Amino acid sequence: MEPEMEDKTVELMCSVPRSLWLGCSSVAESLCALRCLQSIPSTRAHNQTTSGMESQTLVDDLSPKKTTMVKLTNGPVIGSRKRPSEGNYEKEKEHCIALFDQWSEADQVEFVERLISRMCHYQHGHINSYLKPMLQRDFITALPAQGLDHIAENILSFLDARSLCAAELVCKEWQRVISEGMLWKKLIERMVRTDPLWKGLSERHQWEKYLFKNRTSEIPPNSYYHSLYPKIIQDIETIEANWRCGRHNLQRIQCRSENSKGVYCLQYDDEKIISGLRDNSIKIWDKQTLECLKVLTGHTGSVLCLQYDERVIVTGSSDSTVRVWEVTTGEVLNTLIHHNEAVLHLRFANGLMVTCSKDRSIAVWDMASPTDISLRRVLVGHRAAVNVVDFDDKYIVSASGDRTIKVWSTSTCEFVRTLNGHKRGIACLQYRDRLVVSGSSDNTIRLWDIECGACLRVLEGHEELVRCIRFDNKRIVSGAYDGKIKVWDLQAALDPRAPASTLCLRTLVEHSGRVFRLQFDEFQIISSSHDDTILIWDFLNVSPNGQSEGRSPSRTYTYISR
Repeated sequence: MEPEMEDKTVELMCSVPRSLWLGCSSVAESLCALRCLQSIPSTRAHNQTTSGMESQTLVDDLSPKKTTMVKLTNGPVIGSRKRPSEGNYEKEKEHCIALFDQWSEADQVEFVERLISRMCHYQHGHINSYLKPMLQRDFITALPAQGLDHIAENILSFLDARSLCAAELVCKEWQRVISEGMLWKKLIERMVRTDPLWKGLSERHQWEKYLFKNRTSEIPPNSYYHSLYPKIIQDIETIEANWRCGRHNLQRIQCRSENSKGVYCLQYDDEKIISGLRDNSIKIWDKQTLECLKVLTGHTGSVLCLQYDERVIVTGSSDSTVRVWEVTTGEVLNTLIHHNEAVLHLRFANGLMVTCSKDRSIAVWDMASPTDISLRRVLVGHRAAVNVVDFDDKYIVSASGDRTIKVWSTSTCEFVRTLNGHKRGIACLQYRDRLVVSGSSDNTIRLWDIECGACLRVLEGHEELVRCIRFDNKRIVSGAYDGKIKVWDLQAALDPRAPASTLCLRTLVEHSGRVFRLQFDEFQIISSSHDDTILIWDFLNVSPNGQSEGRSPSRTYTYISR
């Protein structure tokens, strides 16, 4: 379409009554009506004078009759929206469409843009209403029709539970895609893979066997998983409420040590609890029946620290030695003699072990196998007993009675920085990612950013030395010489705007002596004490009449040595 001709068309469009092109039922009709104005003067069989006369004649014939003109505030002057009954509208419309179809796509777009720019607000609204449904696409319904069900399922599999519920209500086809794609099952599987709480519930409530592949030949329909999801959410909310309110069932193991009393350290899994005692022994307990399965002897001093995996138990003692035991048989595989005084703490992972001692040193060991353990490096820098160590691939972190926390490079064993802030010796810490949480004999807990050494928060509440501490993504759990276990809100503690009074969620009081060690997960706390007991605080299996305050009903097992 030639530019000069297009300009004349637009000018002619503006000079004719709007009833011809604005009263059309669609934008296509409007365009066709306007195009007919351009078609007459463009006939090449007539000369320029004849074309001008015909155009003038057309305008005269289409001149408005009894048309009331209304001036809009923000638009051009418009008249009646009724299409004139006389004239050859249908014929002219078809002729305009035929011309429009002959143009290139670029010319069509350019013409429509010019045309829309001359229209008023009402016309723009009409065009928008006409185009909107044309631009919408139900791709979830369209994909299966093309044999691409798996793509539709994959798209919907990224939805959360609330969005998935809404998607099921869109139409029957969407519901079919969700049902046949087992998307509720996939959502639950994704949560089990990424959230320890979901994983723990799946194991304890026995619905893990219906997840993933090759777990069972019996696969329930999608409706089973749809109804299972809200039950899981209800269980999670109940567990969280039990933690906040302190509702729990309590199980108690009475160790009944023969000589000196006290359980200094422990670790547990779903089947067993392994504890190190003041009477020089290591006791292995059945976690379900609370019966003592095995007693390991060999140390000549109190067992102060331990850690185990699927193959070995490694223990440190006040006799200054580190011993390696076979888990299943209890046989001593190795004895490491290096430290000059009591081995106070140890950690091992991925072929590396770190031990610390009352002799103020830290030893870094390479563990090729349980019987092949060699000393790599000795770290010296603390001015008092090194009470605790922790490490990952980047840093080794140690805490001492000299009031400091020191950070060392794991790969080079070089000193990195010192964290200062505690006013008395530090008894415990845990390190993960950038966060270090420490407990001290100044009765406080401190949170640190290991990268910059800044103290992020000080937690106050214990009345005596904070002896043990653990944290996960939600909580900090601490035990102290005041016999109390406190549960803290970790996320609130990391928020500088949170008031200090809101940080301690619950104080648990059951031990009658100093709390030496604790470990916890999403469902329970297991703690040991100078009172010669191991307590299991169960926040999952709470009796209906469980009380949020006071002492909980307990089941006690007493170990009597033979």
